[in-house]
Amino acid sequence: MSSSKGKDVAEGSRSSAGGGSSTGSGGGDQQHQPPQLSRYESQKRRDWNTFGQYLRNQRPPVALSQCNSNHVLEFLQYLDQFGKTKVHLQGCVFFGQPEPPGPCICPLRQAWGSLDALIGRLRAAYEENGGLPETNPFASGAIRVYLRDVRDSQAKARGIPYKKKKKKRNPMKASDDNSNFPMQ
Repeated sequence: MSSSKGKDVAEGSRSSAGGGSSTGSGGGDQQHQPPQLSRYESQKRRDWNTFGQYLRNQRPPVALSQCNSNHVLEFLQYLDQFGKTKVHLQGCVFFGQPEPPGPCICPLRQAWGSLDALIGRLRAAYEENGGLPETNPFASGAIRVYLRDVRDSQAKARGIPYKKKKKKRNPMKASDDNSNFPMQ
């Protein structure tokens, strides 16, 4: 019973979002319901509410206007306790093996891709909720460095080097670019 209450707090209490359409008669209430949010928008709202709750739970509580990249880094480290990705430590016998043959005591962490997507959603939510792009703590260099370090360390621990995918050039675009030059 208490676990669902906490989930509602983290997800922004869906019960008030419905607008009370279940108590009304007829179909008139449905015209006033907000449009269904996309999966991305719903996740962004949940993430934003969770981050706000995290700031309120700090001792002393941190106002959003006082939030900086250090608070964001602490939040990301706090989230690691809920991770599901095994990250082998340097001394582990399975360190650097993509598919270890057995269990070990290495910690579970948040996967780099999850953290990267989370920061993207929170960065957008910050500005949608009135924050200025210049003061966005989710867009700071410290966050980019942290994410890069997480990506590299997780790749190394799994023995799979991270390689950035190169963008393929559109052959039609390249020929269009050449058409701007006069033929001789």
